[in-house]
Amino acid sequence: MSEQVTSQKETLGFQSEVKQLLNLMIHSLYSNKEIFLRELISNASDAADKLRFKALSDSELYQNDADLRVRLSFDEEAGTLTISDNGIGMNRSEIIEHLGTIAKSGTAEFFEKLSQDETKDSQLIGQFGVGFYSAFIVANEVTVISRSAFSSENDAVQWHSLGEGEYTIENVSKKERGTDIILHLKEEEKEFLNDYRLREVVGKYSDHIGIPVYIWTTEKDEDGKPKESKWEQINKAQALWTRSKSDISKEEYNEFYKHISHDFSEPLTWSHNKVEGKQDYTSLLYVPSKAPWDLYNRDQKHGLKLYVQRVFIMDDAEQFMPSYLRFMKGLIDSNDLPLNVSREILQDNKVTQSLRNACTKRTLQMLEKLSNNDNDKYQAFWNEFGQVLKEGLAEDFSNKEKIANLLRFSTTNNESNQQNVSLKNYLERMSEDQDTIYYLTADSYSTAINSPHLEQFKSKGIEVILMYDRIDEWMMSYLTEFEGKKLQSISKSDLDLSKFESDEDKEKKEQTEKEFSSVVERIKTYLSDRVKDVKTTFKLNNTPAIVVTDENEMGTQMAKLLAAAGQNAPEVKYIFEINPEHTLIKQMADEADEETFNHWVEYLIGQAMLSEKGMMEDTSKFVSATQALLGKLA
Repeated sequence: MSEQVTSQKETLGFQSEVKQLLNLMIHSLYSNKEIFLRELISNASDAADKLRFKALSDSELYQNDADLRVRLSFDEEAGTLTISDNGIGMNRSEIIEHLGTIAKSGTAEFFEKLSQDETKDSQLIGQFGVGFYSAFIVANEVTVISRSAFSSENDAVQWHSLGEGEYTIENVSKKERGTDIILHLKEEEKEFLNDYRLREVVGKYSDHIGIPVYIWTTEKDEDGKPKESKWEQINKAQALWTRSKSDISKEEYNEFYKHISHDFSEPLTWSHNKVEGKQDYTSLLYVPSKAPWDLYNRDQKHGLKLYVQRVFIMDDAEQFMPSYLRFMKGLIDSNDLPLNVSREILQDNKVTQSLRNACTKRTLQMLEKLSNNDNDKYQAFWNEFGQVLKEGLAEDFSNKEKIANLLRFSTTNNESNQQNVSLKNYLERMSEDQDTIYYLTADSYSTAINSPHLEQFKSKGIEVILMYDRIDEWMMSYLTEFEGKKLQSISKSDLDLSKFESDEDKEKKEQTEKEFSSVVERIKTYLSDRVKDVKTTFKLNNTPAIVVTDENEMGTQMAKLLAAAGQNAPEVKYIFEINPEHTLIKQMADEADEETFNHWVEYLIGQAMLSEKGMMEDTSKFVSATQALLGKLA
């Protein structure tokens, strides 16, 4: 295969993250150790795809060797297994970059998410993409010999490591382009030095890749003596998406998903479609079952693999899937795009926009079907990806109604914080005299379910949607109605529950408002411009006072969201509402001493601010007022 040369030999240390990944991976993935072969063959397939793409503009790269392939061979006596390809290969700097470091952004964040629970960590490690390093699950020594398609015979490179703290790299000669990976198997892993075992693993994991996988096999005569040795193809070597759906098993779809996503979990569902007519393309889209560790990094690469006329063009082609569906995996193979298409050309291409619309529509249909037919699977999807899907209400106006149908919430009818109620579920449970969908945003489920804003709704048996994800209040600025019903925040000043009251109740409240008008004026005079207004309210039962925001003013949760993002949020001016039927308000109203009256105001507004914001504007005033009131009672 190669002849070693002694020049330019270096010993280099692994990046610290590589050491950590190797250690975690070997232990976390050992129970599924055979995936090392899937990963290495998948890398070889990618190398072939990249060469095929480069050859579009430089046909000489094939160098009379256009039959791209992967070859497996083993030596029982030496205890080695070799995986060879004739793909694009690597030069010295590329080997150091790809095999000595982890170049992904967010690597530190990835390691922070590891829990030391091997089952959970194996899922995360799979999402991170172990690729080449999986070799060390079965090998205690790995040698890589690679020659770039752009390099000469004497410019090949050999990389060698025991998978501990360092590796060596040196120049060698290699006649053919491509990469040979030589695994020196651990004693207990010699099962992979077996023709039948290798065929079994390739058949299970790599039958679907688009290039042939060969194994060096020796025929024997009737007496069991070697007769003839040759390379034998052991996979179908037909790209899975080009085959008829009726010929593809569930297991093959699942394994292909793992091949393109490097995820170890099976997908929740998929959609395989071939479209002919105005446009000719094939799409194969998967909904993962687990969120990637970098899901909330909107700048992280995402998107589908792009093929044109079955030639691989690029990974992570984000032009075919909107950002709020960045969790989707899969590919699109178009006959209508040029083979030399670039990301820049894709950006403004009409075919691209049409394919993006089609993939978005197909994805939303998949999710709708899942939500209608398998509630458990859809709930699993929502728990993983629900917050990201919410972004679509702002990003994708044309599909706003479809996205709204897919949302799930917790409500006051739930006995837990599980978000499993759709807006349609809510409408079905509404009483005939209710024409509004009521909701409340808060920091957490606990804060929401215990909010004083809910008191009248609970007493009247009116269901309220509870929203406590950070994105919710921002989302609700784009979702103002659903199926003709207005969505109303119950922490806004324009809340009107009079439709649920009798004429007698309304008359009684009007009378009470008149009686407390002087109290309201005294509070206004004291608070001055600290609040936007002071009013009486009848939506409380056990709480003396609350603060609300004007219907056109930014809400508390939005202000917190902006502050958390480091943006300057405008000051929120609250409306202070008092409950005239509460004992403390009545006691305050009867207080003739102005200083004591003001202490009551400070105590009540401090309490209301604490309930609404989780903090007070001036804790010293609240403490002083509370101490003065307690001192008077004592």
